[in-house]
Amino acid sequence: MRVRQYINLYLSIIMILNSSSLSLLLNYSSASSSSSSCRLWEQFSLNGMYQKGDVILGGLFEVHYFTVFPELSFTSEPQQLYCEGFTSRGFQQAKTMAFAVDEINRNPDLLPNIKLGYQLYDNCLKLGVSLRAAMSLASGTEEEFLLDETCSGSPPVLGIVGDPGSTHSIKDDNIIGNVLLVSHYSTCSCLSNRGKYPSFFRTIPSDAFQVRAMIRILHRLGWTWVGLVFSDDDYGFHAARSFHLSLAESGGCVAYSQVLPKDNRPTELQRIVGEIKSSTARVVVVFSNEAYLLPLVDEVVVQNLKGLQWIASEAWSTSSVFHTPRLMPYLGGTLGIAIRRGEIPGLKDYLLSIRPDDQPANNPGNNMVKQFWEAVFGCRLEPPAGWVEAGGDVCTGQEDLRDVETDYGDVSELRPEYNVYKAVYALAHALHDLLRCVPGRGPFSGHHCASLQRLEPWQLVHYLERVNFTTGFGDRVSFDDNGDALAIYDIMNWVWLQDGSVQVETVGVIDESAPAGQELTLDEDRIFWNFESKKPPRSVCSESCPPGTRVARKKGEPVCCFNCISCAEGEVSNTTDSAECLRCPEDFWSSPERDLCVPKGVEFLSYQESLGISLMTASLLGALICAVVLGIFTRYRNTPVVKANNSELSFLLLLSLKLCFLCSLLFIGRPRLWTCQLRHAAFGISFVLCVSCILVKTMVVLAVFRTSKPGANASLKWFGAGQQRGTVLVLTSFQAAICTAWLVSASPTPHKNTRYHNDKIIYECVVGSVAGFGALLGYIGLLAFLSFLLAFLARNLPDNFNEAKFITFSMLIFCAVWISFVPAYVSSPGMYADAVEIFAILASSFGLLVALFGPKCYIILLRPERNTKKALMGRATTKT
Repeated sequence: MRVRQYINLYLSIIMILNSSSLSLLLNYSSASSSSSSCRLWEQFSLNGMYQKGDVILGGLFEVHYFTVFPELSFTSEPQQLYCEGFTSRGFQQAKTMAFAVDEINRNPDLLPNIKLGYQLYDNCLKLGVSLRAAMSLASGTEEEFLLDETCSGSPPVLGIVGDPGSTHSIKDDNIIGNVLLVSHYSTCSCLSNRGKYPSFFRTIPSDAFQVRAMIRILHRLGWTWVGLVFSDDDYGFHAARSFHLSLAESGGCVAYSQVLPKDNRPTELQRIVGEIKSSTARVVVVFSNEAYLLPLVDEVVVQNLKGLQWIASEAWSTSSVFHTPRLMPYLGGTLGIAIRRGEIPGLKDYLLSIRPDDQPANNPGNNMVKQFWEAVFGCRLEPPAGWVEAGGDVCTGQEDLRDVETDYGDVSELRPEYNVYKAVYALAHALHDLLRCVPGRGPFSGHHCASLQRLEPWQLVHYLERVNFTTGFGDRVSFDDNGDALAIYDIMNWVWLQDGSVQVETVGVIDESAPAGQELTLDEDRIFWNFESKKPPRSVCSESCPPGTRVARKKGEPVCCFNCISCAEGEVSNTTDSAECLRCPEDFWSSPERDLCVPKGVEFLSYQESLGISLMTASLLGALICAVVLGIFTRYRNTPVVKANNSELSFLLLLSLKLCFLCSLLFIGRPRLWTCQLRHAAFGISFVLCVSCILVKTMVVLAVFRTSKPGANASLKWFGAGQQRGTVLVLTSFQAAICTAWLVSASPTPHKNTRYHNDKIIYECVVGSVAGFGALLGYIGLLAFLSFLLAFLARNLPDNFNEAKFITFSMLIFCAVWISFVPAYVSSPGMYADAVEIFAILASSFGLLVALFGPKCYIILLRPERNTKKALMGRATTKT
């Protein structure tokens, strides 16, 4: 139990020390009863830089990369931590803030009669150090700050510019929530939550904007299958989550998602690079700073992983750490999102004019310039014992910064520095507006104005939310409802030159405030592609589905991985990567490529087709033959052959046959309403007229035969010419009544038939009423059957020219044709049904014409010697 208690005590002490020793900063007391200000019990030993003023602005910057913590013996007071790895860019940002404060102090139009001061600290890229520095700024480390004897009043600093890291800003805001933070480099979208971070602002766009900018670039270049690598911190996790969601909404997919380890474990880095190598994604998006990313890039070099297109977040897109000949074969051509570059007139001269004796060196909190000077020139301003003896150089303080090559004096790429500059001016403009408040017209309750001596953080937040000014570079500075700045980015490209050097060029701009559709400006011709083809790579899981196909998801795989399935017949897709195929309208059909709907082919028995021409020719030929026969009969109407066969009925029969031939023409051509109605009516009436004539002729033959027997004269008397015409008229009228009833009740109509062929429209006439059509055909069949029956009974009547035989033969042909017509008509599709009906009409008509009039024409024209009464009656006389 005692061991466990010691362990718990040890862990508790570690937690207290590593949480920035907050208890040291939370204990205030009065130095004496007469003192008018509060004093701190303890101070942290921090690298800093300060300048006195009426109002103090705080600043947190990454001036060193590494932090060395002292060993904890728990037997004596531990020494202070110290930082190593000086970075000139971080110091440049700090001096940019100092420059902005000095520039504002010289400006008579901004904050007149108010002198700004600053207190800047180095966070050493460590959360614990950042919290220490933030607490120092919030509580105050100087004796002259605006607190009364009750330790109340305005905070020691008006606001803090920083912290650069998102995780640091989150923790700082949680600890010192009563102090305004304006970060120049914290991009985590989580900080846009005004409910949790009401006093946080930033002059850099949030990762939500950065992610949207990256998605626009990926979409522009056709990359839908990308890998994602991000750092193990708030910046990385929130950016990765936002990227996942945004990429999915835009139709893209993340092939893999890897977290960079904090401890740089070699096995984990090898695993991540192996995952990248095995993936088919050729584009890698990285949300990280250079500190996390460098070990991974080293492993990429070890495994010789080339042929990738790297997409850099703003945290490392302009970092010169990677611009080495060793890394360029792998990172050359990188595209990156960079925060807006700006220009600050006079900054270069200011940076190069500093001296270590410009500020008092006896204060340990004002040692940042000293550390910078010693790091740049490799000497010591206050050498320790034995330094000179060991060959170390001593700084004179008069060295010239223009004589050394550092990034410190380079102002050609002012990006985070420009954001620092804007942050300082935003705070100054907010304070300026606050001090201009007219009593009684203030924005707060009761129209009160804020007091600098009793300033509440939320009061300055009110003014900062309404800041709106334009920098000398022409950029407008304002904040939205979430405290975010206007989103504008530069698109950077790492150009690998032939001499091995690297040049970072701006190849585009993304401006979220631009009109819709014009947010991205990208000059693709200027982009350097680090590939043999010198063209952008293809990075898709599945190639796009062309028009005429649809996307079919692969089960268990991301939406970007799919198969392309051809559209079914009658369906089309006219866009790339179509999710579904669309059905063509009723009168259209899909093209062979299935990419557009084309009008369906139209099919009907046309006068231009060979079949239609053949049937039309046969029909006209039949009508012509009827006319010729009629002419022959007219000329030879007084001869015995014509007179013996009832010439009046013969003429009427020829006329009806001619109508039968001609009615078949109504079945040819595109169906119309009038042709559909007329074709069957004309067909039915014409054939009934024809068959009625044949039936009456048969009855006349039987009547004549009866008259040759004793006592049979009365039968012929009651079946004279008038009765014959009346019988034909009555029989035909009955068919006309059937047709009329049919047309009135359910008339045949034209119809677009798509049942037989999907890609064709068959124009046909539907009969309307099947019963009507059946009655029409049935009535014709009934008359034909009666004619056949009577003619069959009279086939052996004694006559040299027995017409009953020919009527029997003609009716046999007629019935055979129409009996076979019914199944053929029912089973024939489209225009072939019309062709079958025409063929039946023509076949039966030719059968009647040839069978009934062929023998007579033969005798009239070729055997005139038989065209006599004696020849016709000879056989009958012989038998008697």
